[in-house]
Amino acid sequence: MYEILRYPDPILLKVAEPVTDFGPRLAQVIEEMFFTMYHARGVGLAAPQVGISRRMYVVNCGEGQPPESEIALINPEIVSVEGEQYSDEGCLSFPGLYAKKLRPAKVTMKAQDVTGKWFEVTGEGLLARAFVHELDHLDGKVFVNDLEPQEYIKLRKDLEQMKREYKREHARSR
Repeated sequence: MYEILRYPDPILLKVAEPVTDFGPRLAQVIEEMFFTMYHARGVGLAAPQVGISRRMYVVNCGEGQPPESEIALINPEIVSVEGEQYSDEGCLSFPGLYAKKLRPAKVTMKAQDVTGKWFEVTGEGLLARAFVHELDHLDGKVFVNDLEPQEYIKLRKDLEQMKREYKREHARSR
């Protein structure tokens, strides 16, 4: 199981590199990412959140998270978006923080699987939200980057506290 990095870790704010090696190690990393996500009670997890600066993420938004609802997206790209949804969103790298955020209501993604084969998948509602949220991580963006001002103001003190804690923890490890 991986450790989930917390904001403001620099890896979370960096654009991830494409995946080029589709060997057995990649499949193992994906399995470990799913395990880490489930342990943290999340519905999505991007590789940068576990310290791997590569363009891949895992999601499972199925009721009860059955294995058949697992989706691993490697080198993902948005094909199309439709509609809008505005609802609460959180992030495993921001434990306990939630804010209302505007996202597309329906998203079609193109990505590679663990063997390198390209596929397309469409998600609506929570799955669409997860697709875009995790893709943001691959682009070095976190969910608080473009919140409505009133939503950001609600989180401002918590974000400052997270920055102070991060500095304290990393000052000790030097």
